[in-house]
Amino acid sequence: MPAAKKKTTTANASPERRRELLNIAAEVFAAHGYNATTVRRIADEAGMLAGSLYYHFDSKESMLDEILSSFLTELWDGYDAVLAAGLGPRQTIEALVTESFREIDRHRAAVAIYQKEAKHLAAQPRFGYLADSQEKFEKAWLGTLERGVADGIFRADLDIRLTYRFVRDTVWVAASWYRPGGQHSPEEIARQYLSMVLDGIAVHA
Repeated sequence: MPAAKKKTTTANASPERRRELLNIAAEVFAAHGYNATTVRRIADEAGMLAGSLYYHFDSKESMLDEILSSFLTELWDGYDAVLAAGLGPRQTIEALVTESFREIDRHRAAVAIYQKEAKHLAAQPRFGYLADSQEKFEKAWLGTLERGVADGIFRADLDIRLTYRFVRDTVWVAASWYRPGGQHSPEEIARQYLSMVLDGIAVHA
């Protein structure tokens, strides 16, 4: 996923109001798709006239850009801290999975948008950072898995790329059902996922 950049918009309103509008836009984009979402639909959800939304943002593209770049910047702040901590391979995987679920908790709609839209958006110059982020994301996970195999922590017969895709998809698909404030915290869900991924679900004799 990400190494993002900060974007500029026509922002004279309060940061709190901008955040509120971006949260509303993120939910609408996630539910209906970027192309099918109009500025009018976002404004209706925000209880304002469509023209008034342009006081805060110059386009729906700017809104999407800020939603995704903010999410990815925060994600990489957490990932970079994990990768710089000098942990062993298993501990690094555990920390990355836990950080991923924390981001799903904080940015569920943005994660859903990223999953649906990133592939075609990455071809546009404005969203080129999405491809850079995905490359960095893959490198971090594959490197950790390869180190684990080399150190004898993970099985020598693992298909590293297949394992990466399985863990990645298993974690991030949670954005489709996870709701903040539910029965389980992000950390608790991460522990359950890690137990299944790293130790399996069968009882060992």
